[in-house]
Amino acid sequence: MRKLFSWKNDFALLIVLLSFTLSSCEQKQEQQQKTAIVRVVSVKDYGAIPNMTFPGKVRASEDANLSFRIAGPIKEIPVKEGSRVKKGDLLAKMDDRDYQIQLSATEAEYKQIKGEAERVIGLYKKGSVSENDYDKAVYGLQQITAKYNAHKNALSDTRLTAPFDGYVKSVMFQAGETIGAGMPVISMVSSDTPEVEINIPASEYIRHKRFESFTGEVEVYPETIFDLDLISINPSANLNQLYKTRLKLRKHDDGIMPTVGMTTLVTIHYTPENTREVSVPIEAVTAENGQSYTWVYQEGKVHRRNVTVSKLTSEGEAIISNGLQAGEEVVSAGANLLKDGQDVKRLPDKSITNKGNLL
Repeated sequence: MRKLFSWKNDFALLIVLLSFTLSSCEQKQEQQQKTAIVRVVSVKDYGAIPNMTFPGKVRASEDANLSFRIAGPIKEIPVKEGSRVKKGDLLAKMDDRDYQIQLSATEAEYKQIKGEAERVIGLYKKGSVSENDYDKAVYGLQQITAKYNAHKNALSDTRLTAPFDGYVKSVMFQAGETIGAGMPVISMVSSDTPEVEINIPASEYIRHKRFESFTGEVEVYPETIFDLDLISINPSANLNQLYKTRLKLRKHDDGIMPTVGMTTLVTIHYTPENTREVSVPIEAVTAENGQSYTWVYQEGKVHRRNVTVSKLTSEGEAIISNGLQAGEEVVSAGANLLKDGQDVKRLPDKSITNKGNLL
């Protein structure tokens, strides 16, 4: 009798344990249903072009190789590499001895011919000389005046001055060396706000009218975004079928400004088409009894919302004409068995353990 009684007690205890285990499983399952894990995507303007990024380089707003217009020996170079100069400052001076002599001789000739021409012109007005003599006097005066001005300019060209405010980048000759006309002597860069230069392909150039804004990132300032303003786009492609685009850098709020030579990544932001339609992945839309709806994610909860689908695209997008606005977030995966107002857990956008976004 004792053994039978013990067996009955053990069986009752087993029933209690099984009941407790089943109850725990049901509670866990119910809890999992309450905090479903979902993937969330943003609602986008339909027709919006994805941002494009291109490598670029910071360049001076002005960069010039300066040379004399005339030939001769260099007498003086009062600047050196790295010197800061202002517009009009003397950069180099040529020995002007021969040009001074040339101008003095021409000036004497000019004064003589000018005096004779003025006398003939005066007599012509009184009718005392022929028209032929008058024409010779006028043409002779024009010729010597042009020669005189050319020699004055040549003397002035013995001075090489800064065309803008900036820095001397390099000095290519020394005092005492003789150079030819047009040979670069000094290289200068502007001290104005630098520019960024990128090259864009034809596929981007043809929609340049939809360029809305530009931002740049520089490697040495990893967490700083610089705003850029478009200066120009060369309408002619280079040999690689790329279009040179110049952008002006804006100084960051922190006062940071990249310097000439730094590399950068420029992102082009596009203006969306003038439409009220938005797009979401097809899997974010569900149909029931002829009505399409989606689950809108807001602060850890989901809410069912009816939408109007105008069309489906070959890229796997549903175009919504009513019910959603750009910037809202909807559930694109994990929508099965969701309830309105249910708490959900958002699947991180990027995860080291979620290779290839397989979840």
